[in-house]
Amino acid sequence: MAVDPVPSDLLYRACDVSQFEFETTAELDDHTGLVGQERVLDALRFGTGIRRQGYNIFVLGPDGAGKHEAVLRFLSGVAIRERAPSDWVYVNNFTTPHKPVALELGAGTGRQLKDGMARLIDDLKVTIPSILESEEYQNRRQSIDEEYQEKQEQTFEELRAKAEAEDIALLRTPAGFALAPVHDGNVLKPEEFNQLPEEDRKRIEATIQSLQKELAETLEHVPAWQKEHHQRVRDLNREVAERTVERAMRELRALFEGLTHVEKWLGEVMADLIENIGTFAGASGGDEGSEQQRVMAAMQALMQGRGGGFAAADPFRRYEVNVAVDNSQEARKTGATTWRAQDIADAGGYIGGGAPILYEDHPTMANLLGRVEHMPQMGALVTDFMLIKPGALHRANGGYLLIDALKLLREPLAWDALKRAIRRRKLVIESAGEYMSLVSTVTLEPDPIPLDVKIILLGDRYLYYLLSNNDPDFGELFKVAADFEDEIDRETENDLLYARLIASTCREENLLPFDRSGVGRIIERSSRQAEDAEKLSTVMRPIVDLMCEADHIARSAGALRISADHVDEAVEAQIARADRLRERSLEMITRDIVMIDTEGERVGQVNGLSVLSMGSISFGRPSRITARVRMGLGSARVIDIEREVALGGPIHTKGVLILSGYISGQFLPEIPLSMSASVVFEQSYGGVDGDSASSAELYALISALAEAPIAQGLAVTGSVNQLGEVQAIGGVNDKIEGFFDICVRRGLTGEQGVLIPAANEKHLMLRQDVVDAVERGMFAIYPVEHVEEGVELLMGAPAGIRGEDGNFPAGSIYARAEERLAAFADNQRRFAQRSDDGPATGRPANSRPANSRKGS
Repeated sequence: MAVDPVPSDLLYRACDVSQFEFETTAELDDHTGLVGQERVLDALRFGTGIRRQGYNIFVLGPDGAGKHEAVLRFLSGVAIRERAPSDWVYVNNFTTPHKPVALELGAGTGRQLKDGMARLIDDLKVTIPSILESEEYQNRRQSIDEEYQEKQEQTFEELRAKAEAEDIALLRTPAGFALAPVHDGNVLKPEEFNQLPEEDRKRIEATIQSLQKELAETLEHVPAWQKEHHQRVRDLNREVAERTVERAMRELRALFEGLTHVEKWLGEVMADLIENIGTFAGASGGDEGSEQQRVMAAMQALMQGRGGGFAAADPFRRYEVNVAVDNSQEARKTGATTWRAQDIADAGGYIGGGAPILYEDHPTMANLLGRVEHMPQMGALVTDFMLIKPGALHRANGGYLLIDALKLLREPLAWDALKRAIRRRKLVIESAGEYMSLVSTVTLEPDPIPLDVKIILLGDRYLYYLLSNNDPDFGELFKVAADFEDEIDRETENDLLYARLIASTCREENLLPFDRSGVGRIIERSSRQAEDAEKLSTVMRPIVDLMCEADHIARSAGALRISADHVDEAVEAQIARADRLRERSLEMITRDIVMIDTEGERVGQVNGLSVLSMGSISFGRPSRITARVRMGLGSARVIDIEREVALGGPIHTKGVLILSGYISGQFLPEIPLSMSASVVFEQSYGGVDGDSASSAELYALISALAEAPIAQGLAVTGSVNQLGEVQAIGGVNDKIEGFFDICVRRGLTGEQGVLIPAANEKHLMLRQDVVDAVERGMFAIYPVEHVEEGVELLMGAPAGIRGEDGNFPAGSIYARAEERLAAFADNQRRFAQRSDDGPATGRPANSRPANSRKGS
């Protein structure tokens, strides 16, 4: 059952650069597709093609896999073929100002309405004052005023004449009209009036009383005359305004002819302009005390009373147009052919033509649904329709909205708000403050907008399954999952695609081109990152980082292209920057602070291997595992010390329990085992989890049972099942290199090596120094399929196979282990028999209490 070590040429799969026909990546075309992601492409095609409720998309995959860029690149090809969606504008509601009206317009025409209304008001500011100051208008106005004055003067003149006939004067005072007696043309003073005979005084008083009654009746008619006068002035203004406004709006109304909702609003604008014609009276200047100015002030006060809370003193603000969504082609064309998140930011949130593609980097409730802003005015917060700010859902309506799922879930109320919008299929602006009853400021209730947008969430797999299991709405609203592959097969076709991907990255990141050796080394690093010599990693962020660092090194050296040497130097620099903890770990072992043997033999002691991950760096670290055994009480019990002290995780505990199952099934199948054993990771002071050390623990246990020493120059990794089969584990390269580094520091002897599961042989992508040592015969990697093979390698003797007679071969490791277990069982039976024959205390018959004395 001898196991041959892995040949050196299988420890590292080099890329065959002779398959590349280019000299540098500058000669290659960009790769705009998704390498090895056919499943994702199918999901995206289906998700963007189906237009039914709930078929939104969740793109899931590891961080750094380039999900954002890949989805944007795909959508850019889809959206360009779609129709540009409508523009949306908010305008004033002249009957209910706190409920602004939302108007849907053709793409690019929202700004036409805004500009048209601005031109209309500017024209009226000039036209109406000039008309009001024209000779024709002034003559008609003067005629109305003169008729009013004449009527008023005539009435008072008749009363004055009647009073004078009775020697009574009608006087106009600051307080109003007054009647006073007259004698010889002069008004009598009070003292002169009192000197008149009593009969004359009574006559005069009676006359004045009668005239006062007539004066009061006359004054009662004055408001009616004023009202009639004002009405005639308004009729005149309306007549002038109707002709002027209708003529001014003719072109604007023709531009939107056929759009019923726009025509209706323009009709309301026209009626309001006619009603408030006086607002324009002083728009182009004039005397402060002019009649027009007074009319304007009155009309502005009336407007503010009706409007209720306009945020600006400008009386013409009510006629403005708030373009919430502008889908004009010019606003969304960038001319780019490949897309990144930065491209979206540079383009104002939009990519390409056709339907909008928007990525919301900060998905708060307000940034998604929009908000109504307020302005301080005279100690209060006021608002109007011009302060309505659109959200990402407004701008992406009719297209595609990308959101990072984790960022969305971190924002209070945002997730529920998005679900409400999707379910209702309309966009209602909501305020978080009002939702939580924290704000009582007067605000607006804008018209809801119909929502037709494809939501694309991006996140990792854990988040996707967490939402699937815990949010019942998630599966209803996000029915399409686009699952990114972590890795693809390493074959000639994909090597060439990877080379084109490297070329695209060089152009996007403005890097020097890679030569063939540099491309080959990047492909090899990708396999190392995938921990599989037969795979390439699709997690591109670490690869792009490595390319950027290699570019820096090449430029510093004055090179014109990036070669394998530059990539190797970048890898070494990455390791060196993050290597402090690994160096401290190696130092503690080489100084014998942490006890690890790399030479000699020990019973019940083996070197297990684990991987420590610290941020962006991971490295292998050997650990001493020891086992002790003794007679038990009728069962095979293996005590996991890590579990007993709450340092072992559930998977590690499972691995230890599997050891008990293997021992029970392998030895003394017809006799109850009487063994108690303990297994522990020595000098381990943190949590331990995973089952990759279960084979090492089993070897230590068998060694302790058989009292067979284990060669300390070998280290072990691999999990084991109850049948004794050694199973694959992760991090095999780091684990091998971690033990190799210890052996190098202490000196290679040629008898050192690592036992790995045979299934991990295809994952080997070891460092060159490890490969060189294996090639020189100074280090070995042994692929083990079964525990028996590992026993023979570690203990220098065959494990043994049970023969037809039911026994293991004499002298084999398993025979020695079974003999000792049989001795445990025999001793346990004799102990139990003595206990049955002895006193009730359970002690042997000839034993006595520990505190008894002779002769007592």
